[in-house]
Order: sequence, then structure tokens, then C-alpha cells
Amino acid sequence: MSRLVSLAAVAGALVAVVLGFLTFGAQATAAPDGVPVAVAGPPELAQRIAAHGGGQLAWTVTTPAEARRLLEDKQVYGVLELGSPATVVTSGAVNPAGTQVAQQALTAGAAALGGTPKQEVLHPVSVAGRTAPLAASALAWIGTLVAGLALTQLARRAGRTIGAGARFLQVVGVGVLVTAVVAGFFALWDSALPLDAGVLGFVFLAATAFAALQAGLLRLLGLRAMAVLGPLYLVAPAVAGQVPELLNPAYRTLLWSWTPFRFSAEGLRSLLQGVPDAPDVTTGLWVLGALLVAGLLAVLWPGRSAREQAEPHLADRVVEVGVH
Repeated sequence: MSRLVSLAAVAGALVAVVLGFLTFGAQATAAPDGVPVAVAGPPELAQRIAAHGGGQLAWTVTTPAEARRLLEDKQVYGVLELGSPATVVTSGAVNPAGTQVAQQALTAGAAALGGTPKQEVLHPVSVAGRTAPLAASALAWIGTLVAGLALTQLARRAGRTIGAGARFLQVVGVGVLVTAVVAGFFALWDSALPLDAGVLGFVFLAATAFAALQAGLLRLLGLRAMAVLGPLYLVAPAVAGQVPELLNPAYRTLLWSWTPFRFSAEGLRSLLQGVPDAPDVTTGLWVLGALLVAGLLAVLWPGRSAREQAEPHLADRVVEVGVH
């Protein structure tokens, strides 16, 4: 028994180490590094402004019109337009973490020239609007995960094998219900948030993509898939809620670059703020669509997974009957 107690204690410590690295570590090591901003104005003055900030900022010196286009495309997180007074331009369609850093840096740069700069926000956003994209992504992941886990457990207790048709219906059904839940929360949090076909369709795509991916892994690995699917939910707020320029390079490469939550959160953020042509919407559609196709292939592919072969249907088992 003492050996089992020791193994259990070591397992708990290892889980704490892994989650510490994946979640709190990303927040504890966050620091600006090459945050993209733009400055527009007389070339000599703009170049002098751009010389400040060190490696924390990555300046682009350009015209006011081009700077605003870069902001619309999320290639910069803020714009400083030099004038009397200067104007700091930000956008509600940009990740709030990047906007905050850019606004502080640009305001300080404008103040160094003398005077207080004006603040202008493209696509103004409410507190709910800033929270909604990541919240919807996390709710879609955990809602579909619980549905897939419940189906697996219920079938296991009943001694039944889950067919491809049942898993497909579960993917579509939970996608519809989770989309309705997210829409309800959006309406509750801020009635001004748009609930048009673009927004709801994107949420439905994200939910069904997550559900299909989870269903495929649960079919292939059974409950062991939770060792992968569970920690991903914990990673979402710490990593997907940041812009890459605020993350440690290791987290930027190993986690942020591929985590599915950032594609759904950033694409939905642009749609909610009325920027359907933003690059991250197109990227999100491609990535989530690929996840949906890959998950459905794993769910619908003919044949039985190793898990299903190891646990045959009760009707296929041989039951020994003794006669006394």
C-alpha cells in the first residue's frame, strides 16, 4: 500500500508541474517583445518616435491611411498619428491584451512630444464584447467535451459499442445546442452583440469542429483521450487570450502557434466587431474546417478502433453456463 501511496503522490506532483508550465507559466513570463505599432506623420519626427521603445515595440512608419489599413488587418495593434494634438488610434477588433500594451506605449510616446493625445477607437467594444470571443471558444470546447465523455461513459455502462452514426449525430446535435447556449449568453451579456448568420455559423463551425475532434480521439483512445483533451481546456485562457508578442518565445512556439482556441477566438472577435474580411476570419475558417474534416474521418472511417476491439459488444461475448 505504501508503494501505491507514493506513486499516487508522484503522479499528483507531475500533474501540478505540467499544468504549472502550461497555464500559469505563460502568464508569469509574459512580457512585451516586438509589439507591432505604427506611427504616421512627418518622416523625420516619425522616425525619431520610432527610435524609442527598444525591442518591446516594432514600429512601422507610414501614412495615416496605410496605418489604419494595417490596424484593420490586425498587422499592428495601435497607431500614433502625429499632429496638434497627436491621436492614438486603436481597434476593438484587436485582442485586448495587444491593444492595452500598444495604447500605453503610444500614449507615452505622444506625451513625450508635449500635450495629451486624443484617443480614437475603431469598432468600439464593450466589456462583454472583449470577453465573448474567448468565452465562446472555451464554452464550446468544454460543452462538447462533456457531451462526448457522457456518451462514452453511458455506452460503456450499458455494454454497448458506439457506432459511427451515433457519434455523428452527437457531433451535430451538441454543435447546435452549444451554439444556442453561446447565442443566449451573448444576448444576456450585451444585447448589442450581433447574432447574424456569420457569427452563429462561425460558432457552430467551432463547436462541431471541437466535437468531431474529441469524438475521433475518444473513439480511438477511449477515456485515455482525456489526458489530452482535458489539459487543452486549461491552456485556453492563459495562451489563447494573449497576443504572441506578449508570450515567452517557448510558449509562443509550442502552444500558441497551434492551440485551436486562438483560431476560433480571434476569428469570432473580428466577426463580432463587424470585420468579416479580417485575415483571422479566413484563417479560422480553414483551420476549424480542417479540424472538422479530420475529426469526422476518425469518427466515420469504417472498421473498429483498437478500443472497440478490446471491448466487444455484450452480445458478441461468450457466456459460460454451468449445469449442475
